[in-house]
Amino acid sequence: MRKLLIIALTFLSFSVTAQNQTADYFKLTRANFNEKNAFETTSFVEKYFRVPGNTGFNASIHRIEEILKKAGYVAEKNNEFEGPLTYRIEKRPMKRNTWEPVNASVTILGESTPLIAYATNRNMIPINCPSTPAEGVTAEVVFVGKGTAADFEGKDLKGKIVFGDVATGRLIAAAVKAGAIGAMGYSVPKYNQPEIHQTSISFGSMQANAGIWSLLLSYGVKEKLKAACLKGKVELKVNIETKIYQAEELTIVANVKGSVNPNERFVYSAHVQEPGANDNATGVGTLAEMARVTAVLLKTGKLKPQRTLTFLWGDEIVSTGRYITDDKERAKGILWGMSLDMVGEDTQKTGGTFLIEKMPDPSAIWTRGNDKHSEWGAGNVKEKDLFPHYYNDFIFDICKTQGKFANWTVNFNPFEGGSDHTPFLQNKIPGLLMWHFTDVFYHTDNDRIDKVSATTMKNVGVSALTAAYTLITANEATATATVAQVKNDALIRLKTEFDLSKKAIADGKSVVDEKHIVEVWGKYYADALATINTMAVKPQTTRVGSAIKVATLEIEKQTQAYLAELK
Repeated sequence: MRKLLIIALTFLSFSVTAQNQTADYFKLTRANFNEKNAFETTSFVEKYFRVPGNTGFNASIHRIEEILKKAGYVAEKNNEFEGPLTYRIEKRPMKRNTWEPVNASVTILGESTPLIAYATNRNMIPINCPSTPAEGVTAEVVFVGKGTAADFEGKDLKGKIVFGDVATGRLIAAAVKAGAIGAMGYSVPKYNQPEIHQTSISFGSMQANAGIWSLLLSYGVKEKLKAACLKGKVELKVNIETKIYQAEELTIVANVKGSVNPNERFVYSAHVQEPGANDNATGVGTLAEMARVTAVLLKTGKLKPQRTLTFLWGDEIVSTGRYITDDKERAKGILWGMSLDMVGEDTQKTGGTFLIEKMPDPSAIWTRGNDKHSEWGAGNVKEKDLFPHYYNDFIFDICKTQGKFANWTVNFNPFEGGSDHTPFLQNKIPGLLMWHFTDVFYHTDNDRIDKVSATTMKNVGVSALTAAYTLITANEATATATVAQVKNDALIRLKTEFDLSKKAIADGKSVVDEKHIVEVWGKYYADALATINTMAVKPQTTRVGSAIKVATLEIEKQTQAYLAELK
């Protein structure tokens, strides 16, 4: 009995030590993260329509470079660890030309005000769209309904503009075949509420060298033009100016060297491309401020990283995936990855909510109770795809702590994929996404700086930094406290799943199937606990292993008890 009491007191002491460590990091990050800096960087980046290699993309990369240099990061000469704070800009020739929009307008002949203009709708020009002649073109526009073969049949479209109540991309091939000079269409997802936000246009692209130009329309413009066409002949004056040229693709990478195990690292990624403010100028701005804060804390001796912290900005998924796969030895040391994508929303304006997208756990297969997918949609996750790890619960609990402190709403969603967390997971590296959804302005040209909240960026930055600082300095106390945390989360989840399965059985669902769900959750958490064994930078005793063993037995015992009750 006395021995058990000593063990319990030891674990309690470890837990208090770990809590104090994380609390200290929260104090440092809250005091030093300047949301005005993050907002100013976001404001700079969102001015541009950013495609890899183009003016706006490169200007954003160099803006980050300025911030890093001012903070004390030094350009690499030979390797990334030649100093405590280093950065590099990687340059690669692009296989395809880059593209950027300059200006555009469409005017109905006889009207003085443009029907639509680039100044207010930057997404009206699809990526890769060529220019019209400098003086523009004037031509009749022909409405082709939903763009079916029957809608095209019998219409003289040579030298004219094809217009449909359908995605522009579905019109181009038929328009080219019919001899049209341009195509205009409409496609905005329902979650953007286009009938309410009638000026929104979802950004898109067209095939390079398609043979014609094309434009994307908002709901309001589409309805006005359709009504005009149905009344009689309509002619349009169209001006499009774009640039298409050879360029280099840039990626910027900054490192804060770990003092004990520098080859082990936490990697942040924020993608630069896309034309929006929240998507993803906020990720760029937040991560830039996080890098600045880290340099300040390192130089003042308040942060002593034992593992390396890496910050990466580039082309979504491509740059992150390349960072992981280009150097196999470096990849072995990547212990955690985090994607910052759409992290600064003013949720009162966008309707979105802050979310942590979890690594694949059983909720991605059996989504029920309080779990729900975003309108992005569920992926095809199977049991073989599950990724048991403490990282899900660890990050969620960090964010909940900041949420309670700042009155900030924190939610989560099962794994869906589609951002910079996926390359980590594809390479068997724990990776999470911090984001917002569903946002009524997502991917539209109404995603502008007025929809951005500096306070939200601070909450995300504080949470992301505190989590990483804790992990890159983790000791046995941190690991032991995480065992207790994950065990408690596991017991809560098991109780939830048991109650859901019990009700499902009462409603006529298969007992075997419902037992299987509870069983999988039990195994998931037992396997997740095992991963904590490598959390500490310098494991020195068997305490963590012992704590994992005790916690695992408790989870397994509870799982079996629930299975026995499901009849």
